[in-house]
Amino acid sequence: MVKGKEEIVIRESGYEIHSKERALKRSIAEGSLHEVGTGASVSFITPFALTIGGNSFHIGILSAVSALFSPIGQLHGSRLMEKHSRKKILLRVKMLQIMLWLPIIVLAYLSFRGVVEFYLPWLLVLFYSLFIYFAGVGHVAWFSWMGDIVKAEERGRYFSRRNRIVGIIGLATFIAGAFVLDYFETKGLLLLGFSILFLFSLVFREASRRMMMKIFNPEFRVKKGYYFSFRDFIKRYDNFGKFAFFHAFFNLAIMIASPFFAVYMLRDLGFNYVTFTIVSLSSTVFYLIFTPLAGKFSDEYGNVKLLYISGFLFPLAPLFWIFLKEPVSLIFIPGLITGIANAAFIIGATNFTYDSVKQQKRGLCVAYTSLLTGIGIFFGSLIGGVFVEYLPVHFMKPILFVFLVSAVFRALVALFYLPQIKEERKTERIDGLSADVLHPFRTIHSDVVWFKNFIHKR
Repeated sequence: MVKGKEEIVIRESGYEIHSKERALKRSIAEGSLHEVGTGASVSFITPFALTIGGNSFHIGILSAVSALFSPIGQLHGSRLMEKHSRKKILLRVKMLQIMLWLPIIVLAYLSFRGVVEFYLPWLLVLFYSLFIYFAGVGHVAWFSWMGDIVKAEERGRYFSRRNRIVGIIGLATFIAGAFVLDYFETKGLLLLGFSILFLFSLVFREASRRMMMKIFNPEFRVKKGYYFSFRDFIKRYDNFGKFAFFHAFFNLAIMIASPFFAVYMLRDLGFNYVTFTIVSLSSTVFYLIFTPLAGKFSDEYGNVKLLYISGFLFPLAPLFWIFLKEPVSLIFIPGLITGIANAAFIIGATNFTYDSVKQQKRGLCVAYTSLLTGIGIFFGSLIGGVFVEYLPVHFMKPILFVFLVSAVFRALVALFYLPQIKEERKTERIDGLSADVLHPFRTIHSDVVWFKNFIHKR
C-alpha cells in the first residue's frame, strides 16, 4: 500500500489500482448508469400500474407498501455489514434487483393477453416491493461507503455535483422514455413500449453493477457494541432523533399528495405522456439547477437552514396544483417551488446525517430513520389513496382535497419540528435569517413548549 497526498493506492479483488479521488469519479459514473436504468423503469411505475388495470387506491398501496419494505431492507443491510463487505452486499443486491424486473415484464405480457387482469396490479405491488426491499438492503452499505470516501468539508459540493450529473442523465432518460411510450401508444402497443423500456433498463443496471466492481472500498467492519434497539433510538430523542421524527412526519405529509399528481395529470387533466413527462420533470430540472447552490449553502451555512427553506416551500406546491391547470403554469410555479425545496431538503438531510452520526453507528441510524420515514410514507400514501377513491367530498374534487390536506399538514410538521433541530457543526451566520424567516417557527414552538410545561406542572 502506498499513501500519497489525498490518495490511497491499493489493489483490490484483482482490479486495477484505486484511489479515493478515482473512486469518487467512478461513483458518479456508476450512479449515472444506474440512473439510466431507473429512468427507464422505476420512473414509469405509476403509468405502468394504471395501464395494467390499477387505480388510485393501487397507486397508494404501491407507494405505501414499498415504502415499508425499504427500511426493513435497511435494517437487514445494517446487520449484513457485520460479516460482509459493503461492496459485496451492493453487488449481490444489484443482481437481485435486475432479476426482479423480469417478472414485471411478464405482467405486461399477461395484461396484453388479458390474463388474470384483476390480480396484475397486486402482483406488481409484490414484485416492486421486493425490488424496493433489496434497494434498502444496499442503501445502508452505499451510504456508509460514500461517507468514508468523501471529506466532511466537501460533502455539500460533491453530492450536489454528483446529484446534478446523475439527475441530468436521469432526466434525459425519462424524456426519451416518454417519447417511446407516446410512440407505442399511438400504435396501440403501449404495453410493448413498457416492456422495451424495462429491458433497456436491465442492460444499464448490469453496466452499473460492473462499474461498481471497480470502485475502491476502504476496509470497514462494524465493531461489537455498535448495536442499539429501535426502541432505544426512539426513547433517546436527541438532536438526530428529533430530525428523524421530522423526516418521518414530513414525508408522511408529502406522500398524502405526491403519488397522485401523476394520476391527476393523466386521468383528470387528460395530459398525453409527453406533456405528463414535461410537467413531471420540471421540478427535477429546477432541482438540478439549484442543487449546486444548495451544496455551497450547506458547506458554508449549514444544513438546518436548508431544512427551513424546504419546510417553507414544500407546503406551497400542492396549493398551486389546486388552482392551476395549464402545463406551462404547472411547470413554472409548483414545479419551480418543488425543485428548490427538493434541492434544499435532499442536500440538507443527507449532510445533516453525516454530521450528526458517528461512522460505526451511521448505518444503523440511517436504517432506523428510514424505518420511521417508511412508516410515515406508508400511512401518507394510504391516507391519500383512501381519500381520493372513497372520501365523500362534495365541495371540491377528492383528489384536490387531498392536495389541500397535504399542504396544511406539511406546514404544521415544519412549524412544530424544525425549531427543535440544532446545527451539528459551526457555520457562518446569515444576518436577518433567524430574526425574520425563522421567527414564526420559533414563536409557535415556544408556545407548544410552554403548553407542555403547563400541563406537566398540573
